Amino acid sequence: MPTLLQRLSRLLPYLHSSRAGLVGAGIAAAVGAVTEPAIPWLLGQLLDQGFAGGGLPLWLVPLAIIGLFALRSATGFVAQYGLAWAGNRAVLQLRKGMFQRLLDGAPALLTQQTASGMTNTLVYEAQSGVSILSNSMLTLVRDTLVLAALLVYLLTLNWQLTLIVGLLFPAVALVMRALGRRLHRVTVQGQQATDELAYVVEENMLAWRIVRLHGAEAQQGGRFLERADRVRRLMLKAVVAGGTMTPVTQMLAACALSVVIVIALWQSRSGGTSVGEFVAFVTAMLQLVAPAKHLSDVMAPLTRGLAAVERGLDLIEQSPVEQGGTHDGGRARGEIRFDAVSLRYRDDSPPAVDGLTLRVEAGETVALVGPSGAGKTTLVNLLPRFIEPTSGAVCLDGVPLRDWDIRALRRQFALVSQDVVLFNDSLAANVTLGAEMPREVVRDALRSANLLDFAEGLPQGLDTPIGHNGSQLSGGQRQRLAIARAIAKDAPVLILDEATSALDSESERAVQDALERLMQGRTTLVIAHRLSTIEHADRVLALEGGRLVEQGSHAKLLAAGGLYARLHAMQFRT
Repeated sequence: MPTLLQRLSRLLPYLHSSRAGLVGAGIAAAVGAVTEPAIPWLLGQLLDQGFAGGGLPLWLVPLAIIGLFALRSATGFVAQYGLAWAGNRAVLQLRKGMFQRLLDGAPALLTQQTASGMTNTLVYEAQSGVSILSNSMLTLVRDTLVLAALLVYLLTLNWQLTLIVGLLFPAVALVMRALGRRLHRVTVQGQQATDELAYVVEENMLAWRIVRLHGAEAQQGGRFLERADRVRRLMLKAVVAGGTMTPVTQMLAACALSVVIVIALWQSRSGGTSVGEFVAFVTAMLQLVAPAKHLSDVMAPLTRGLAAVERGLDLIEQSPVEQGGTHDGGRARGEIRFDAVSLRYRDDSPPAVDGLTLRVEAGETVALVGPSGAGKTTLVNLLPRFIEPTSGAVCLDGVPLRDWDIRALRRQFALVSQDVVLFNDSLAANVTLGAEMPREVVRDALRSANLLDFAEGLPQGLDTPIGHNGSQLSGGQRQRLAIARAIAKDAPVLILDEATSALDSESERAVQDALERLMQGRTTLVIAHRLSTIEHADRVLALEGGRLVEQGSHAKLLAAGGLYARLHAMQFRT
């Protein structure tokens, strides 16, 4: 297991821009720590010179006390503010790195993580983890310096007694190390349990209609309660592991203090020290208890904060960045070739695509049909490299996809699917989707998608917000907005994945008209269960079990009486 310093060192790249705040906080904490021994020193001087009739001026005592506490207050504020400033900048850099990994990470990252877990890590744990770490590090630095300053002062007073005090620290370090490891393990388990709990909430928010329709409230409530109870139990274990540190440390400190006081009293009676020196030593030693207690208390939040931040660091450092080649041929012609392509999602699962060899000519419209699980969606997901083949190669314009620059490759594809994804932004922003486009291009795209009249009738026209995932639009309008986005992108290859299956007849006709305009002059791959929508395709490919079992025109395949004819007869008989 890495040491605490090794784990903290992972944060250094994110603190690079926060050096001024860290330096300022460190200097302030050091100045504040130096003032700690001044209290017992001042007390000793009062006893030896003030009460004994010495020449200590009376006005100097209140002035020294006020000045001392003013300096401590000022340095404490500067240290706290400097560390908070640095911590918040670190949160920004950490979130930036995590979100960038979501944008450029390999697609497997997004398929293996839940949305709730990723949100929890990026939004909540990054902030809470760094905030906890900032407070913990302030305590760690400040109280370590205070301990060091007090020990130096104690050495100047009585080095023999100080050595006895020094024996306390190795014992405390061993206890904190053992309990810290257990606390880290329990904290990580608690994070995983919290992710599972959040995922249950996410599922039930998305599927609330199904849950209520099927009367599954009790079942889902049981799932939630089971995971919530596991979180509760792990949190209690963390409290036990963290709470044990303080009483153990205090008992060790009490034992050391008792021994020191006995020896100091013996030395005082034998005339080895003055009353002022004895009181100053005992006062300074008592002052050691508070920072020692703080350092034992800080291990629990420090471990929790580190565990939270490390999840984000692991996401950035261990998730591979999506890799591509260097080829950028500008706008592609649109010729697609599959050479003996096979794909398995798991080693023990049957192939989703099995030894497929296929050539699609530039500008050709090809329809993919077959029963569920035939490999249609898998096939088109290979093109923009959302998934990678297990074997074989996919080529665009004769160049293997892995040799294309990944951004250049994806500029060649436009996608319109049944599951339309829209952003909580304006109508125009959902058409351009980050690209710089003249307003007239947006209007032309909406006009081609049969949506311009509707858009211009909205309160703010093209700048009208459309709500979460287009909640302010009907199903047909959402679908046509996705088509307008594809039209505006003007990619040479178009992928239509069940683009009209969820629409009523009137909406389907409007969407189909828009699609026909969009398909002109483009290589188009169409996945459709409604076989009536693909009768005019140049070629129909019938897939079953990941294999290409037949291909040809609509009329030819009907006459052949194979899989396509059976699917066609079944659909129209229904």
